[in-house]
Amino acid sequence: MSAAPATTPPSGAAVHRFVFLTLPNYSLIALSSAVEALRMANRVAKKEVYQWTLASIDGVPVAASNGLSMAPTVALDDAGPAQIVFVCGGVDIEDACTSEVIAALRRLAQRQMALGSLCTGGYVLAKAGLLDKYKAVVHWENMSALEEQFPKVIFSRQLFAIDRDRYTCSGGVAPLDLMLNIIQGHLGRDVAPMISEQFILDRIRNDQDRQHVPLMARVGLFHENLIEAAALMEANLEEPLSLDEIASLVGVSRRQIERLFKRYVGEVPTKYYLDMRLRRARSLLLQTAMSVMEVAVACGFQSPPHFSKCYRDLFGHTPSAERRNSRLALLAPVSSKGSLS
Repeated sequence: MSAAPATTPPSGAAVHRFVFLTLPNYSLIALSSAVEALRMANRVAKKEVYQWTLASIDGVPVAASNGLSMAPTVALDDAGPAQIVFVCGGVDIEDACTSEVIAALRRLAQRQMALGSLCTGGYVLAKAGLLDKYKAVVHWENMSALEEQFPKVIFSRQLFAIDRDRYTCSGGVAPLDLMLNIIQGHLGRDVAPMISEQFILDRIRNDQDRQHVPLMARVGLFHENLIEAAALMEANLEEPLSLDEIASLVGVSRRQIERLFKRYVGEVPTKYYLDMRLRRARSLLLQTAMSVMEVAVACGFQSPPHFSKCYRDLFGHTPSAERRNSRLALLAPVSSKGSLS
């Protein structure tokens, strides 16, 4: 799919306007990466091509996940016309996804407003039913849980997705890549590389780049066989591949795969694969309502006792205890407030 923006300014408009709806505990690095790309585009173009407005539901600045808040912030209803409204999410996104936020986004969609999201903001759009049958992206840590929760959304593991009038993006610095691709669509191919050079970026990533490649950050780009093996593992969690199958698909011997993992990862590949499946199971346990048995099957375990033992060996408690402790932690503040009343 082309990374060119799906919407263009009205005829005669000289400026592209974006609104960023900040939700409590949003990711500041994601927001600033997006805004800084627009700022630098204006500087490189030597004219005001882009304007942006920070908004909240009530106009009061909200704190990002690092505790900082941004000003000026206006009420969403007072933000004025825009081509795209981006929902900026971060941690504890379910708490930030209030009925008021959902209602406001649905009103924008009824007015044919193009909508986007940064980091976990895609969860809010999905919860509002505004990503059904759209290709969409959220931060990779939340992907598995949301695939289960919103089956009508076509989730992608790429950096960002532009599908008709929806612009969804992962977190971290990925919004910078999204904006550079949008800018390239508006201003041509010469401006985006100039912005990239100002920010000392090696290259402009596109909507075909994966947001998370296992082991790449640990071992670098030069160990392609190792990275490919880890990617195959991540893509086959529900029906795990044998080490021989992985080696065959990578095009090396099983013994070579074992040597690569032991040398650069510090553990045998079977242990790495098992831990990867268990970490996925932990995410599903904490982020979805799936039963323990459903989680076990989704992560390639056919025997509940075996799943429970492996889980306890890695995390120190059983899957059932993990979920129970998580629920008790959520209820604790309510209980303490009740005891003081």
